[in-house]
Amino acid sequence: MPDYGHDLLFAANIIPSSRDADMVVRLAQAAERAGADLVTFQDHPYQPAFLDTWTLLAYVAAATTSVRLAGNVHPLPLRPPAMLARSAAGLDLLSGGRFELALGAGAFWDGIEAMGGPRRAPGDAVTALEQGIQIIRALWDVDASGDVHVDGRHHRVRGARRGPRPAHDIGIWLGAYGPRMLRLTGRAADGWLPSLPRLETPARLAEGNAVIDEAAAAAGRSPGQIRRLLNLGDELPAERIADLALTHGVSVFTLMVHDPSQIQRFVGEVAPAVRELVAKERA
Repeated sequence: MPDYGHDLLFAANIIPSSRDADMVVRLAQAAERAGADLVTFQDHPYQPAFLDTWTLLAYVAAATTSVRLAGNVHPLPLRPPAMLARSAAGLDLLSGGRFELALGAGAFWDGIEAMGGPRRAPGDAVTALEQGIQIIRALWDVDASGDVHVDGRHHRVRGARRGPRPAHDIGIWLGAYGPRMLRLTGRAADGWLPSLPRLETPARLAEGNAVIDEAAAAAGRSPGQIRRLLNLGDELPAERIADLALTHGVSVFTLMVHDPSQIQRFVGEVAPAVRELVAKERA
């Protein structure tokens, strides 16, 4: 698959452990000092070993000044879309335009149901996510006339007032694997955020890109509008990461980190080497 030409970004994915909340914040600050472009946190509200991700994102936004922030990813069954739209816009305004919104259709259904959320079949979960994206984008669109009315089977808003407008055009990234989710990414999202260990092989990146690109073209969009992000899992050498960028179009690389030395190695050593390799090949 082609190199979509996006600038390369390197991110630290930090486990939001409730046992050592101070360390979670210190790692985010260490990532910013090291020059990371983005810090992300898992969002599993049914997991008491984790901090609430929205609370954590707001706290870290106040404890940093430049690094971008995102969940990785927010489960829509436990984050109603109208509230997500307001929360995301507010956090983006408070952080000076540093927030991106990564969403998932739902996965850990026992935990979701235990927290009072709905248990949805796979097809219904994708439909619900598409309705949620429609609501979120409509509430951010303060230039459109009238209030927001969406009467979906899973999500409804009836006369919700638009706004606030985020500080920047927040990207909506989807954690997608199946064909329906990939097609939704192509026609309605700004980014694709899978995890390499779950894909099992880089060949699945090529397959996913093909589905996304076809869906984007059918919706009248350029495939290049959609960023390709990747949770790496293990640390990889610069040459392997550069190949993922040049062969599969990945432009945002996220590594699960546990200590400042790992952050420094990934952001301070691997990232510059990858950028040099990709720039040389693009030239």
